[in-house]
Amino acid sequence: MTLPAWLAAVNFNADGLIPAIAQDYVSGRILMMAWMNAESLQLTAQTQTAVYFSRSRGKLWHKGESSGHTQRVHDIRLDCDADVIVLSVTQAGGIACHTGRESCFYQRLDLSGQTPEWQTVDKVLKDPAEIYQTNAAAKATPEINEATAEDIDHADTHQNNSLATTHSILQQLDKVLAERKQADADSSYVASLYAKGLNKILEKVGEESTESIIAAKDFANCDESTDKTQYDEARHELIYEVADVWFHTLVGLAWFDIESEAVLNELGRRFGLSGIDEKAAR
Repeated sequence: MTLPAWLAAVNFNADGLIPAIAQDYVSGRILMMAWMNAESLQLTAQTQTAVYFSRSRGKLWHKGESSGHTQRVHDIRLDCDADVIVLSVTQAGGIACHTGRESCFYQRLDLSGQTPEWQTVDKVLKDPAEIYQTNAAAKATPEINEATAEDIDHADTHQNNSLATTHSILQQLDKVLAERKQADADSSYVASLYAKGLNKILEKVGEESTESIIAAKDFANCDESTDKTQYDEARHELIYEVADVWFHTLVGLAWFDIESEAVLNELGRRFGLSGIDEKAAR
């Protein structure tokens, strides 16, 4: 694949990545640092919203896909060595950090004493648990956040002081997935999966299942009393990965024109039945 000239001028590292620093468009404050690959940088330029690359998950990460704290990009700059990107952004919600703070750089080294110490100098603007719980419906997958925001209006849901029921969310997903089957391959993530065929969809189900297993094992090794931040991050990561599994499974069912209602009915049928008897009867 031949990169456009502007993208070819960027010096990505051996892993195909470049550090990207986001700073506030108005104040100039540094908000966060993440990584980009060629695809995420190109998407950022095209959509004027920040798209990064997650090294831990090995895939694109649309900023705000799980928190709702997206970044509108006003300006993209490249340093003199062409190996660092700076984004000038408007930060949705005024929160860039997963800890609920304005900036990820909220610790300052205090040099006033005999021994330098890191001190937290920025307050938490919103509890992370509240951020991710509030956006639980929106964080199922990048597809839901980037391509179906117009189909699932979470703002109206919150104004009614209640989350949409699981049933209604699944019904809306069924509708969206059915529509994506008829869409152009380059119009959305799900449409591209359908264009690539069933094997690709099943491959994604397997990948997301593996990532869920890894996330579960990572979470099992966390101690809330020792490191609350790490515990919350790992918990969120597990929920996020399981949501990815559910979503891609629904994509697979939609391939066969099977709606989520069929699975819910099967689960409902099993209530009151002995699991042992059920397995023995198969």
